[in-house]
Amino acid sequence: MLFGHGDDFYNSVNEVKINFSSNVWHGTNLENIKDFLTEQFLKLTHYPEPDAMTLKRILAHRYEVSEKNIIVTNGSITAFYMIAQTWRNSKSMIAIPSFSEYEDACSLHDHEISFFSTSDDLSEITLEGMDFCWICNPNNPDGRLLHRSELLSLISDNPKTIFVVDQAYVAFTTEDMLKAKDVKTYKNLIIVQSISKAYNIPGLRIGYLVADEMLVKEISKYIIPWSVNAVAIEASKYILIHPAQFTLPIRKWQRETSELIYQLKKLDGVEVLPTATTFFLVRLKKGTAASLKKYLLENHGILIRDASNFRGLDETYIRLSTQRADENALLVEAMREWLAMQS
Repeated sequence: MLFGHGDDFYNSVNEVKINFSSNVWHGTNLENIKDFLTEQFLKLTHYPEPDAMTLKRILAHRYEVSEKNIIVTNGSITAFYMIAQTWRNSKSMIAIPSFSEYEDACSLHDHEISFFSTSDDLSEITLEGMDFCWICNPNNPDGRLLHRSELLSLISDNPKTIFVVDQAYVAFTTEDMLKAKDVKTYKNLIIVQSISKAYNIPGLRIGYLVADEMLVKEISKYIIPWSVNAVAIEASKYILIHPAQFTLPIRKWQRETSELIYQLKKLDGVEVLPTATTFFLVRLKKGTAASLKKYLLENHGILIRDASNFRGLDETYIRLSTQRADENALLVEAMREWLAMQS
């Protein structure tokens, strides 16, 4: 899906003052990394590393795996397309509602696709004959979470199916998630992660996948040389080497999320769905997501995610990512205004 994701401020003729549509940590202080990247400016005069090897080494050391278990990609989305391309004409089952790019990548490369609901009992899911199972955990857009033990049990019980687990939002929860070194035990596991979302640098497009060496070897055949730019490589290395500068206060953010949900639930005309993260779905009991999005942007400069294009959802769903407390309060009041206008 080239268009239709969140953070589509580029489409707006109105100023976006507050962005609830993008699932990234909004509080990152980027001054130090800005200064660092300014010092790295002349690296733009050279080609980047063909496979981001120096970044791969740091990731391998940090997550206790081999460099042969990692592929650095131009954003986590590139990993999905590489996986689908590597095993063209496979059978894939995708959890929904979820990130549309799993389906798009599989469709592009002629996978036979089926779906199951993220709310289904995993013990009742039949994966017989499936080459791949695609799961976002924590899940986008609803923030649902599969616990580590539950997910590993499913992976273990289906050794003939390769599980692509997207953990782009792993930093947005305090629950115990899959670890990179789990790929040593589970040979049918591919973990895809993003470096950008927890550090508010989605424009740099940087991510990586971790998998058994044999799977990585196959996927590596489709790596495009220089596909990760030099600035993204240097920025990611800086972040990983200086973790204390980029601590995400997840418990504080979760408290702010709980407060936002509490205030939204007071509104007549909305249903807030449960979440394990700092983003969540809201179902409108009157009006449409498109109408609300238009009103908020034109009248308050507030951008939300119209979630109607997620498979399994309809025109009544929006997705919100918690912002600062004062900004959250402005959203609630603006939604109260709009709801009062609906017949």
